[in-house]
Amino acid sequence: MNSSPISASVQWIEVDADHAGQRIDNFLFTRLKGVPKSHVYRILRTGEVRRNGGRVKAQDRLDSGDVVRLPPIRVAEREHVELPLNLIRGRIEPRILFEDDDLLVLNKPSGMAVHGGSGLSYGVIEALRELRPQARSLELVHRLDRETSGCLLIAKKRSALKSLHEQFRDDDVNKVYVALLAGQWAKTRLMVDAPLKKNVLQSGERMVRVARDGKSAMTEFKRLARYAEATLVEARPITGRTHQIRVHALHMGHALAGDERYGDEATNRRFRQSGLKRLFLHAAHTTFRHPRTGDAVKVEAPLDSELADFLKNLPK
Repeated sequence: MNSSPISASVQWIEVDADHAGQRIDNFLFTRLKGVPKSHVYRILRTGEVRRNGGRVKAQDRLDSGDVVRLPPIRVAEREHVELPLNLIRGRIEPRILFEDDDLLVLNKPSGMAVHGGSGLSYGVIEALRELRPQARSLELVHRLDRETSGCLLIAKKRSALKSLHEQFRDDDVNKVYVALLAGQWAKTRLMVDAPLKKNVLQSGERMVRVARDGKSAMTEFKRLARYAEATLVEARPITGRTHQIRVHALHMGHALAGDERYGDEATNRRFRQSGLKRLFLHAAHTTFRHPRTGDAVKVEAPLDSELADFLKNLPK
C-alpha cells in the first residue's frame, strides 16, 4: 500500500450555497475520504483548519462564501477496485423507481449492502457513483439491512440530503414495510413500544435486544393475510432504530420468516424447504416531501417476484 498525497500543499476551498449550513467536520469528511476521523478532529482541534482566517470548531456550521483552509494531508492510497459495471448496471438500473436532478429512489435488491466495507468491495452507493459519475454529491439518505429489499433514498445534492435528513429526524417520512411473521399472529393490529439497545458480540456481530435502558422505539403492525404457519403483516416504524422491525417482531413472539439472526433455526429450515431463500422484509412504499419543491412524493416498490411467488405457494 503506497503512501500518496491527497494534497501535498495547503488547499483553499470556497464554500458554495449547496454546502451552506453543513457542520465543518461533516464537510471535511466528504472532502477527505480515506482520512481517519480522528485525524480530521485533530487538525480542527490544533487550528490547522481555518475558516476565513480564524480557528473553527468541529460543530460550527459553514456559510456560503466561507473560505476554508486545509493543511497538507497524506493518506495511504487504497487499492483501486474495478467494479463489474455491466453486472451492476443490470442489477441497479431496472430497479430505479424515481429519479430527478435532486434524488433517486431505488428498489434495493436483497443481499446487496447499502455501502462497501467489512469485506465487501462495493455496495449500492459505490455502484451508483460508478453509474452516475456526473452526480458528484451522491449520498445515502438512510440505510436498509443487507437482507432487506425495497425503497432506498439517495440524495444527488447536498441541499437534498440536508432536507431529507431533517424530514427523517422530524419523523416526516412515512415508511411502510411488508413482512412475513413465523406462526399465526392472533391480533389484527398492534403498536409495539419497546426500547432497543445495541450489543456487539465477541465475534463482532451486531445484535439488538429489547432493554429498559435502550433507546425509544415504536413500530405499528397490521395484519394483511393469514397462512397455516405464517402471517403477512404491514409494519410501519415510527422511529428508525437498527433492526427495529425484526426485533419488535421477535418481541411479539413471531420472528420474521428467513431471519437468520433473530429467528428460530428449525423454523427457518422449514421456510427454506418451501422455497424462501432470504429474509422476508420489504420496504414497500415511502412518502416524503420533495426537497426542492415541497410537493408530497410517494414511491412504491413492487414485491420481489421471489417473495410474491413464495406467498402464492404458501398453504393457508
